[in-house]
Amino acid sequence: MFPSQGKLLAALGERLRLARLRRQLSVETACERAGISRMTLYRAEEGSPAVALGTYLRILSMLKLETDLDAVARDDKLGRLLQDAELPARRRRTSAVTGKSAAGASVEARARVRREAATEAPRQPPRQAPKRRGKP
Repeated sequence: MFPSQGKLLAALGERLRLARLRRQLSVETACERAGISRMTLYRAEEGSPAVALGTYLRILSMLKLETDLDAVARDDKLGRLLQDAELPARRRRTSAVTGKSAAGASVEARARVRREAATEAPRQPPRQAPKRRGKP
């Protein structure tokens, strides 16, 4: 897991813990209502990656926050940009007046969308092949 992902889980766990405390729920009461063990609640509130998504949903439901999960990945901007970049270009008729086609504009638009998508996508360093030892 990447450090940034660990930070996101830790922040989620802290928000769950604060929501439980604002509702003045003890650990025992929260565990009983969510149907989980104390250790599982502690791990979820720590942001442990070993806690299942279903467990987080149970905790959110117990806190009456289950609708917050509906917002996850709702607006997939990068995915939509990539999808739009793969749409086939429409064939257009040439103008009787100018004799030029407008198809070139759609090619430029797709290239612009790809550039925008590339700048928004998280970059990972390229993997290097292991060096060979011995005679080639």
